[in-house]
Amino acid sequence: MATRQGIDTAISNRLGADEQTMFFAVKAEFDTDDIRVWSGNDDLTVDSETYTGAGSLLAISGVEEDLELKSSGLTISLSGMDTTVLNYALTENYQNRPIAVFLGFLMGGSNESAGELTLFKGRMTSLTVNDTPEGATVTIDCENRLVDLNRPSNLRYTLESQQFLHNGDTGFNRVQQLADKQIVWGQKQDVNSAGGGGSNRDSGHHNTEENHR
Repeated sequence: MATRQGIDTAISNRLGADEQTMFFAVKAEFDTDDIRVWSGNDDLTVDSETYTGAGSLLAISGVEEDLELKSSGLTISLSGMDTTVLNYALTENYQNRPIAVFLGFLMGGSNESAGELTLFKGRMTSLTVNDTPEGATVTIDCENRLVDLNRPSNLRYTLESQQFLHNGDTGFNRVQQLADKQIVWGQKQDVNSAGGGGSNRDSGHHNTEENHR
């Protein structure tokens, strides 16, 4: 599957066709299973995975991308789906679970993908369910990984944090000793404790005798 920075040959060839049929596909990864839907009808295979057709019931907000290093969120709405989707929304752990949106092209109007590229890849941050007589609508707010730049890190330069990241690494084993160690920086030491005090006193006494002469 291609990205926006590297479009593969299949997509490039499809862009040269006289008519284009584009589609969107969403993959939400929950603990129990993944929910895969796309903006067409019937089933569609993308990267050897089957996506269920949601048609106009799938809505995706505009995808923003600029030169600034910041997180641009995304909102996905899915309405009128079966009880499986609703059950996942009500019972599954969704916080910070991966979600991806793909943009693809169909082969000549059939349910066969000519190629896809990753339009958005991030994590689910909030999920709401709006139940109406016409059916339930599931709305998912997403953020990409750049949102972590605004969050404080709970890791420290300690042995415990290093073991959490890299178990068995001994690079921080002596950090606790260094924290309590007294280190003298630029402080003048007593000449008697330096081991050379005797010669200095003798030299001073010799100079005094020469002055009296």
